[in-house]
Amino acid sequence: MTDHGRRVLVVEDDADVRGALAAVLEVAGYQVVEAAHGGEALDHLRAASKSFCMILLDLFMPTMNGWAFRAEQLRDPTLATVPVVIVTADATAPGRSGDLGAAEYLTKPVDFDRLLAVVAEHC
Repeated sequence: MTDHGRRVLVVEDDADVRGALAAVLEVAGYQVVEAAHGGEALDHLRAASKSFCMILLDLFMPTMNGWAFRAEQLRDPTLATVPVVIVTADATAPGRSGDLGAAEYLTKPVDFDRLLAVVAEHC
């Protein structure tokens, strides 16, 4: 699909988790772009000819973690409006997602029905 309203950026360093999230979303009809860390995600966002309806963001990643990514995203007015949903194993995610201005949080292992419901809210 080329509709930007159905494009999701999945930012996750674990290839298995990233692949599983992408597969579930693609089966549901979303176009998924994958990034292994925040720097790669910023590259995708800045190079995209069509915007993303949301970003699924892990917090703990090498190279550029979720906090650093979010800080950079918020500095760029063209990227700041894309909603972010935190996906993490961190039990403190609800408090941290508020600090990051995240729209929502999901804890790992991810409940795929909840994932699809959250994505549907933003896309």
